[in-house]
Amino acid sequence: MAYINNIRMFVRVHDLGSMSAAARDQRTSPAVASARIAELEKYLGVRLFNRTTRALSPTEHGRRFYDGACRVLEAIEDAESDVMETSRTPRGTVFVAAPLGLGRRIIAPAIPAFRTDWPEVDIRLRLSDRAIDLTGEGLDMAFRLGPLDDSDLKVRVIADCPRVLCAAPAYLERRGIPRNGADLLAQGHDCLMLRFPGASEFRWPLRTSDGPRPFEVSGPLESDDGEVLTNWALEGAGIVMKPLFEVAPHLASGALVEVARDTPPVSVPLACLSPSRRHRDLKVRLLSDFMATRCKEALANLHAMHRPGPAPENTQPQETPL
Repeated sequence: MAYINNIRMFVRVHDLGSMSAAARDQRTSPAVASARIAELEKYLGVRLFNRTTRALSPTEHGRRFYDGACRVLEAIEDAESDVMETSRTPRGTVFVAAPLGLGRRIIAPAIPAFRTDWPEVDIRLRLSDRAIDLTGEGLDMAFRLGPLDDSDLKVRVIADCPRVLCAAPAYLERRGIPRNGADLLAQGHDCLMLRFPGASEFRWPLRTSDGPRPFEVSGPLESDDGEVLTNWALEGAGIVMKPLFEVAPHLASGALVEVARDTPPVSVPLACLSPSRRHRDLKVRLLSDFMATRCKEALANLHAMHRPGPAPENTQPQETPL
């Protein structure tokens, strides 16, 4: 197993381009990672990486060894999966990623129940609203809310998730209630935006009578954490676009009010993604099946909390006395 672990460490160092990042990925220290690479290099009699104080890159030997190393690991994983499929005793670790809101409300609460059914499967859950590179970050599966890009990933669409535009009553009293996307722009509303490298939520896609249209919104506040945006909206800082399941309790309580109902946001798919080779793994398939069922149940319950009433009538901001 020591040689296999050394190969696995080599692949992760190659993928991540960093000894420390690979060590974190493999739940060990940089010193152990470095020692494993050194041991592998000694056994092979070649240097696998060029190291400087600022960078690490594979040598020609390292590049040639990488493809074969990946095939070795895939063969081992396939063999393990075949044995586990026969015995129905999945074991090992599944690395999972999910957006913050979905992860906190639905994915994380369901994990203890999954481990009750399959106690020999460990889960490593990472929550982030940023874009995730499954292969580069060594993930077995990831849940994604949003448009799905063409890729070689195995995609399982779980549900269609409606989104809403909403704000706190205090904000709407000050700034007026937009009926549609045109009002958002004409009235100069403060829109709370999810922004990180590669994000496009500042272009809100809304459904109009002429079909979906992106509205170039703006505002003084932005964050890479969707939960922060929800809290800002609750505090009256502006209008936020959120999946309905994330804000349904606030809409039901009246803490947030749905706006621009004439041009609601385009809904987004909730999907489970996994590298094609990892989808064959029994424990990954079992977790995907389990979470798909839990997600559908939880989404149905949360969406049922929101029963839209009549649209608010006043659309003009209050006059501020001089």
